[in-house]
Amino acid sequence: MKFIFNILIGVLIIFEFSNANEVKIFEFTELELSQLEVRKVRGADNNTLYEVGSNEKGNFFKAIADNAASGLGKEVKIDLNKTPFINITWKIEKDLPGINENTKKGHDFAARVFAVKKTGATPLSNRAINYVFSSNNEIGFNAPSPYTKKSIDNVLASTKNNFNEWVTVKANVKEDFKKFHNLDVKELDGLAIMSDTDNSKMKAIAYYQNIYFSEN
Repeated sequence: MKFIFNILIGVLIIFEFSNANEVKIFEFTELELSQLEVRKVRGADNNTLYEVGSNEKGNFFKAIADNAASGLGKEVKIDLNKTPFINITWKIEKDLPGINENTKKGHDFAARVFAVKKTGATPLSNRAINYVFSSNNEIGFNAPSPYTKKSIDNVLASTKNNFNEWVTVKANVKEDFKKFHNLDVKELDGLAIMSDTDNSKMKAIAYYQNIYFSEN
């Protein structure tokens, strides 16, 4: 996936929260999905298909990427001094076995969540932590994207441990920006989800649910 930060930022949303200790990012509704701008990655043959579903825990987005790459993003301001932890509940129904995710030809993930910090005048100057649900690497593995060192792939879940089952993960975004980019980030500028298979030409099916930031 030829990562370009500006393809992943959709509409600006202003949130109001009853719980100041948690900041919810997506509502996972049909209305929200219709308002989000879906941006296809440059060079990809197809868009990833996103649709709304539900289970006993609430709504979710289902993503189907068949030789496709496009993302859903929101430009949001997250105070990382107050709520530094990102929480993600997700599931992979169909993964991408056998690819080398650390190379340009294999840089695909059945599910990923980008945390973006604006650090310059253009989108290409931005920095990102790419939290991924890997099909081949172990949890805890991290490496710069083969397309840009300004984006770090950080494996929070793997189908080696959790295949076709819901799993909830957590990461300290503020600490990760310091660790991977040596940046003291006080405020995050955007978040995006994406399932992509444009390099491997394979098919992946993933689910995203309950993405929010918390104080601990």
